Amino acid sequence: MESKWARYGAVAIAFAGLSWAWYFATRQSGGIVPVTERRAMPEMVMLRLDGGTWRMAEHRGQVVLVNYWASWCEPCWEETPGLIRLSRDLGPQGLAVVGVAVDEGGTAKVRKFVEEFHVPYPVALPEPGSQMAYGMAGVPETVLVDRQGRVAKTYSGAVRQGDFEKDVNVLLAER
Repeated sequence: MESKWARYGAVAIAFAGLSWAWYFATRQSGGIVPVTERRAMPEMVMLRLDGGTWRMAEHRGQVVLVNYWASWCEPCWEETPGLIRLSRDLGPQGLAVVGVAVDEGGTAKVRKFVEEFHVPYPVALPEPGSQMAYGMAGVPETVLVDRQGRVAKTYSGAVRQGDFEKDVNVLLAER
């Protein structure tokens, strides 16, 4: 009987250890590029889903999260609610979020996604045939840009809201 409980205990400890390792291995906060090593974000001008134009140059002085996503991407569905909350919570402090939809074949699916999630931030579309969508390892991919328009960090895969928030707050504190 004692060995049975010892096995259960060992399994519980192993599970706790794996859970801890998974949590810390999937965290993506930190690792921001030092200011002196940051490179300028290329100028971006994209059509917005709502018909306007989104320009990176208009966001100098703000910290910008450029989130590349697709309506068919399950991790994008998981990540979007956190981006929405960040936009609402940190927007007044100087954060700008833009979603760049890399879906092919029209905007109907993109519009449906935006409406389902009630996305409050601008959603832009890369030019057809643009290399923007093809130079990525996959989606979601997010680029964190400092107030001077320099790339501070690039994230691949879904990121927790708390990880984005920690990094954004570091950049918001920079002057």
